[in-house]
Amino acid sequence: MPATSIDGVRVANFTDLDATTLYELLRLRVDVFVVEQQCPYPELDGRDIEPTTRHLWLPDPERAGSALAYLRLLAEPDQTVRIGRVAVALRARGAGLARRLMPAALALVYQRTCVLDAQSQLVDFYQQYGFRPTGPEYLDDGIPHVPMRRER
Repeated sequence: MPATSIDGVRVANFTDLDATTLYELLRLRVDVFVVEQQCPYPELDGRDIEPTTRHLWLPDPERAGSALAYLRLLAEPDQTVRIGRVAVALRARGAGLARRLMPAALALVYQRTCVLDAQSQLVDFYQQYGFRPTGPEYLDDGIPHVPMRRER
């Protein structure tokens, strides 16, 4: 399935990403999670290439091929969908880009239950989309997170 668009949000599986787009999406994730948040961890976890994984991003209108915001959808073994790697470029924060990504992501999952691990300061943001905490706060690479779930 070629890359499509939902209200300006681009959607593709791994095999439909061209090399430049893939590079830019991965660069955004590394810039945010590894460099900015100072978490040296293996960002490439093998899940990006799974046939059911969907990559969603908002292109940067000023830089062809690059992205300002990103998230991915993963099919979990228990039939839930995991939203992860939600990232917005530092220069684009505060412009509501994550608020554009989330409705597009939720439109793709239809009536399936979704889970995510929210950085603690973003719990209120995800609650706006029907997610509820499902466990206590925990540290992941030194950053407080809260597991969350949105029922179908």
